[in-house]
Amino acid sequence: MTPTVRTRVAIVGAGPAGLMLSHLLARAGIESVVIDQRSRDEIESTIRAGILEQGTVELLDTIGDASRARTVGRRHDGIELRFEGEGHRIDFAATVGRAVWLYPQHEVLKDLIAARLAAGQDLRFGVTAEGVDAGDRPRVRARDADGAAFEIEAEFVVGSDGSRSVVRSAVGGSRNGSFREYPFVAWFGILCEAPPSSEELIYSNSADGFALVSQRSDTVQRMYFQCDPDTDTAAFSEAQLWDELQKRVPGTTLKQGPIFQRDVLRFRSFVAHELRHGRVALVGDAAHTVPPTGAKGMNLAIADVRLLAAALEALLLAGDERLLDAYPETASRRIWKAQHFSWWMTSLLHVAPDATDFDRRRQLGELRTVVESEHGRAYLAEAYCGWPLDS
Repeated sequence: MTPTVRTRVAIVGAGPAGLMLSHLLARAGIESVVIDQRSRDEIESTIRAGILEQGTVELLDTIGDASRARTVGRRHDGIELRFEGEGHRIDFAATVGRAVWLYPQHEVLKDLIAARLAAGQDLRFGVTAEGVDAGDRPRVRARDADGAAFEIEAEFVVGSDGSRSVVRSAVGGSRNGSFREYPFVAWFGILCEAPPSSEELIYSNSADGFALVSQRSDTVQRMYFQCDPDTDTAAFSEAQLWDELQKRVPGTTLKQGPIFQRDVLRFRSFVAHELRHGRVALVGDAAHTVPPTGAKGMNLAIADVRLLAAALEALLLAGDERLLDAYPETASRRIWKAQHFSWWMTSLLHVAPDATDFDRRRQLGELRTVVESEHGRAYLAEAYCGWPLDS
């Protein structure tokens, strides 16, 4: 007999979406089990970017003192768009009265894991989900860290298990979705030991390609430049990397230091056709992925969770399925807005290898249209800081 664990909600994936969902459910008195195939150390040590929308930070506030987003994270009230050697500040506070916080995703995960374990959450690392059997009492088939098989029987199953989601097959198949490839663009990213080159993020469009100047702390910078998706990270010396970055941010002198990490980040967009089937639903990267240009990935996952948590509370405590029935359509409205914004920022800032003189001049005209228009600046600020969370 295969051992069976019983709970109200089985959550596959201990990323920001799965952990936040377990927190919101617990606040409503709904128990859950969260599993993830990674170890706790792997989850907490995999360095990821993180621009948090104001709504995301406000939701993180609900986990209490465990959240360091406001104390360790850096509040940013604007960004700089740089092109033709000039910087143009987009003032979030002045245009939309909102802000973002620079706080890496792996730090958010540390906070959420600590908060959930302190609250007694059944959180299991090193557990591999092998499949989901849908039905009125859906089951997650899994193996623990020692390879022993067991099942989780629940009233509802949520897939928050990333872009290679196992749960997605129970909702509509592994290729259940719309894809957009970006074959000409990827980001070459570096982490270096140096103080910030700028107080706020710089998004730079140059004739040599895009660059992003960001930061992690007072002593660590994170920077990216546009590259071919097949670029070998070992093909550049440190001096060559600094030359490549500097020439793409004319007018700003970058503060340099030893580079201790380098990687290539490919671009891809995906939206699942189905976000829910019966008593199984998807959130976060299991449901959608976006290019990093618009800083929407983790924020979009948290927005999904807010909706689904309310729907599950109504279903499991009051037997009301209306919010659950509405979840796919309501979530999709924000998902596609975020897809558009991420695509728009990508096309606005990156240089295509086959771009003509017309294409280049048109792109510069679009950038000027944005920065020289009160409404253009407001649109960018509103989308970047995040639309109000649906209730």
